[in-house]
Amino acid sequence: MAEGHMTDPERAEQAPRPVGLSILSTATDGVRVLTLAGEIDRDTGDQLRQALNVSDTARPRIVVDMRQVTFMDSTGINILIAAYQAVTAAGGWIRLAGPAGSVMRTLQIVGVDALIDCRPTLREALTN
Repeated sequence: MAEGHMTDPERAEQAPRPVGLSILSTATDGVRVLTLAGEIDRDTGDQLRQALNVSDTARPRIVVDMRQVTFMDSTGINILIAAYQAVTAAGGWIRLAGPAGSVMRTLQIVGVDALIDCRPTLREALTN
């Protein structure tokens, strides 16, 4: 049995790392909730940019659930800043829920956490 425990972590380390970004868009009480999982980089940026498009929405309210985002580079930062500007120009708001680890450090280093409201949980992000 102990031997089985040793081979599982070894197998997990050798498995290819999941690449890409999945985005699930739902709505809760008129708030668009984007649940992200994976990496936000130049390869996945357009996907996120499209999901954050508010050109056809009056007074958009968006929560970006980032609990499952494992990596974000400057592409993600630029997309979030552009989304913030578009959403606020349309009279709405955007919040980030649950960014953690290196993703939260990235947001803090460049000051996005001071621009966009970051909440520790999805529930808190959905609460005014």
